[in-house]
Amino acid sequence: MINAVVGLLPFVLAHHPFGMGDGALTPIQGLLSGIGHPLLGPDHLLFLIALSLVSWQQPRRWLPALLAIGLLGSATALVVPIPEAFELSAEALVSLTLVLEGLVVLGTLPRALLFPAFALHGWLLGGAIIGAEPTPLIGYFLGLFLAQGALLLLVRQVAVPLQSWLGDSGRRLLAGIWIGIGAAFAWSMVIA
Repeated sequence: MINAVVGLLPFVLAHHPFGMGDGALTPIQGLLSGIGHPLLGPDHLLFLIALSLVSWQQPRRWLPALLAIGLLGSATALVVPIPEAFELSAEALVSLTLVLEGLVVLGTLPRALLFPAFALHGWLLGGAIIGAEPTPLIGYFLGLFLAQGALLLLVRQVAVPLQSWLGDSGRRLLAGIWIGIGAAFAWSMVIA
């Protein structure tokens, strides 16, 4: 069993190991691509992790709403794809969502802004699946939902003990770190 799981890791950890635009994919390949995708881009992963800072003050019921918004963003990418000329700009905007999260944690911006930010992440993640057949596409969306849902639940669980350990000043420090990381990622996209 362990060998089977370890054998699947290279596929799960590849951004889109099977090229989602290829029409000859199986549902399991779509599922593995969906699981792997949000875990690989550091901006996407850090965005999900940083939600633990915000979730200190949020009930658990907001997580399904975030997931639904993210999947809606991915589905939107199938109808309104990101023009190739704007891909770098879109990546820079996604990086700036880390800055947004930091500002939300600091209380300077409302938490409601995280919903369009999550939709933006979904839109960018969904851009890689344009041209896929329906069956692997359903697998991809299921994998994306499972991976993001598991990460959001995990960071929510970690947030509770982390809050008491870090305290308010630690939370502000982490918010500043996230702002710096987001600004650095965005700047790297601008100068690329």
